[in-house]
Amino acid sequence: MRKISLAGAMITAASLLLPGPSGFALVQDKSTPGPLSGSWECMSRGGPQGDTAFTLDLSQDGAKVTGSVSSAQGGMEITSGSFKDEMLEIHLDTPDGNYLLTAKLHDGKLTKGETSLDGKAYGTWEGKKGTAAEGKTGG
Repeated sequence: MRKISLAGAMITAASLLLPGPSGFALVQDKSTPGPLSGSWECMSRGGPQGDTAFTLDLSQDGAKVTGSVSSAQGGMEITSGSFKDEMLEIHLDTPDGNYLLTAKLHDGKLTKGETSLDGKAYGTWEGKKGTAAEGKTGG
C-alpha cells in the first residue's frame, strides 16, 4: 500500500511540472504581440538601386517572426524570420537569390541593419515603426 501512495505522489508531482492546463504552461503562455509586430518604414542603402524605401509588415510570436516586405518594386511574404537577443533576422528566398536581412532593435528602432544576397554583403538598412498618426501635423 505504501508503494501505491508513493507512485500516486510521484504522478501528482510530475503532473505539476509538465506543461498543461495546470502548472507552468499558464506562466509561459503569452498572447500579447512582440515588439516587432506592426508596420515598419525602412530605408535600404548601398544596393544597385541606391537608397530604396521599403515596408516590413511583421507579426511576432515569441522568437518567430512572420510577415511581408513591400517596396515600389513589388512585395513578397517573408520566407522565415526570428527575433533573439534583440536581433531580427529575416530570410527572403527569391528568384534572384536568397536575401538575409538582420538588424538590432534599439530604442524602438531597427538599427545597424545589414543585407546579404547569397551570403555576400549587399547593403545596409534601418527602420522605424510606422503609426497612423505619423505625417499629420495639423497645420
